[in-house]
Amino acid sequence: MNKPWLAEYPEQIPREFSLVEKPLQSYLTDAAEKYGGKTAIHFMGKELSYSEVHEAALKFGSYLQGLGIEKGDRVAIMLPNTPQSVVAYYGILYAGGVVVQTNPLYMEREIEYQMKDSGAKVMLTLDILYPRVTKVMKETELEHIIVTAIKDCLPFPKNLIYPFIQKKQYGIVVKVEPSETIHLYTDIMKRSAGGLAEPEGFDFAEDLALLQYTGGTTGFPKGVMLTHQNLVANASMCDIWLYKCRKGEERVLGILPFFHVYGMTAVMVLSIMQGYTLILLPKFDATTTLKTIQKQKPTLFPGAPTIYIGLLNHPDLKKYDLSSIDSCISGSASLPVEVQQQFEAITGGKLVEGYGLTESSPVTHSNFLWDKERVKGSIGVPWPNTDSVILSMETGEPLPPNEIGEIAVKGPQVMKGYWNRPEETEQTLKDGWLLTGDVGYMDERGYFFVVDRKKDMIIAGGFNIYPREIEEVLYEHPAIQEVVAAGVPDAYRGETVKAYVVLKEGASLTEEELNVYARKYLAAYKVPRIYEFRKELPKTAVGKILRRALVEEERVKLEEEEKLS
Repeated sequence: MNKPWLAEYPEQIPREFSLVEKPLQSYLTDAAEKYGGKTAIHFMGKELSYSEVHEAALKFGSYLQGLGIEKGDRVAIMLPNTPQSVVAYYGILYAGGVVVQTNPLYMEREIEYQMKDSGAKVMLTLDILYPRVTKVMKETELEHIIVTAIKDCLPFPKNLIYPFIQKKQYGIVVKVEPSETIHLYTDIMKRSAGGLAEPEGFDFAEDLALLQYTGGTTGFPKGVMLTHQNLVANASMCDIWLYKCRKGEERVLGILPFFHVYGMTAVMVLSIMQGYTLILLPKFDATTTLKTIQKQKPTLFPGAPTIYIGLLNHPDLKKYDLSSIDSCISGSASLPVEVQQQFEAITGGKLVEGYGLTESSPVTHSNFLWDKERVKGSIGVPWPNTDSVILSMETGEPLPPNEIGEIAVKGPQVMKGYWNRPEETEQTLKDGWLLTGDVGYMDERGYFFVVDRKKDMIIAGGFNIYPREIEEVLYEHPAIQEVVAAGVPDAYRGETVKAYVVLKEGASLTEEELNVYARKYLAAYKVPRIYEFRKELPKTAVGKILRRALVEEERVKLEEEEKLS
């Protein structure tokens, strides 16, 4: 097929490249040999060298094998961005296991579902999350829980002070007693790094490195099977795209969570592969982030629009020096042009928008950072070794430029399939093409544009939120007769969750009561921010609730408000 975008590539970006077929964890081994004494991770004042991270990962992997983890077994990580999350990720791979990234915001119901679906045997989690995990342990295949704490990787005296801060912030201090099934991360780190057996029969294209959970437009999250090839390929593409970045020298701001595929690939995996220094923050706080940028001077800052917007709207923004930032690729949601322009003006660096999906590890398209004028509103062009096409939604045939259809992609970063879901895999992968479900078009030069997101999925603050999951929870409330969740426009989050509720006759329920109920069963970012009580909901002739009609109502309402203002 004709690939017009290749003519747009600057000379520094190859049209194709060859992959070295070796396991993902071998890049940490290589980095430890080449950059042993260099700082791999900076975390709240604590620094770990590449040699230290490598040794810790070997200890973790050896311990897992001692617990019975064999090649292909799933091991879950339920942590924010901390040194332990990096150590465990590579330790699991050294042991031959498959990483299952679990959002630390998940409540018991969500943890239980993911552990049951993945069949994970071991989980590493934080002390303050430990009670949630133990409540569901008996209902899953989890045999062991490894517990760590933020203080475990803090320097003195922060490690002594932090428990008091934690008690004030969360109201609890969890004391964990080790047993045959409960293990302490600190105890593992006191052990020898020896005794690790290298898994046999490695297959670069077939062996899984990661089960990354996502969801469709309906139903519950699915485990996306990502192989060593998928992740090595996408991180390598990212390195090629960032051709002005210097191996072993860049400093990367790690705010994007590693339990999100974009943060995992474009921040953690890329940094380890290239010998960069990871500056980790466990959560996004605008003031902390600005202070960190000024003090630690990151050069590479992958992020999401809400992060950049949060910084730009900080009242003391002008007091901070952000000039160290050289390049940023924004993902997870559409990047407003005004945000791009303002952020570039403040930092002097480059900020461009990319595109991808969990099913593609995740990046498939991006705008050029340097040497090319950016195309307004475009998600950019396909990355090296990546093909993309617009398919007719009626016939499935490729469409010519400027005609709207479904975006499909093909490349070595495209998933192996969905975990234990062969029918859904078959529906999404067609002859090697990944059908994204996103609607868009390509112009004559090969630049792609997204017209509409997946039909029902809500993208709020970079998180993918699936309406049915929210509806399932709210439907269990005894006062609710009907409910539908939808994404409505939000200036900060891109979209936010709104729930439209019809109460049972004679029932009473306030917005506050419903919000308290929802927070018991849903991660905070999934909880509706707006509730609207109605007597009835719009439906089709056969009784199906018309979610899109409600979304359209919100769009019209917003347009009317803008006209009046």
